[in-house]
Amino acid sequence: MSDTLDTTIRHTGERTAVVVVTGDVDLHTAPVLRAQALTAVGQGAPHLVLDMAQVDFVDSTGLSTLIVLMHATQEAGGSLRIASVPDRLVRMVTMTGISQLLPMHDTVADALAALAAGDAADGTRPSR
Repeated sequence: MSDTLDTTIRHTGERTAVVVVTGDVDLHTAPVLRAQALTAVGQGAPHLVLDMAQVDFVDSTGLSTLIVLMHATQEAGGSLRIASVPDRLVRMVTMTGISQLLPMHDTVADALAALAAGDAADGTRPSR
């Protein structure tokens, strides 16, 4: 496990942001992800796509953070989507039931296209 986590936030529309996550999401680093993502929501991007392609490890604190972010985006009238989950993490996300709560997409582009089509799990549609 690493004590470092990098996040890069890229606003892709008026109400949508992609959060690129690099490193491990664990007890020590999950608060960084939570703070950065909640800042994006607070700044008017209730629809978040987490790009997990560069994530090596997620522990229970990291999974809990995903649930917190899901609730925060829903309360803001948006949704949370997970994209590019590495094969090594797919089993964990599936076994814990997270995949039943959060839409998972093969790529960030797929997640953004689903949002644009109004195919959010909670029935919301981003404004254009």
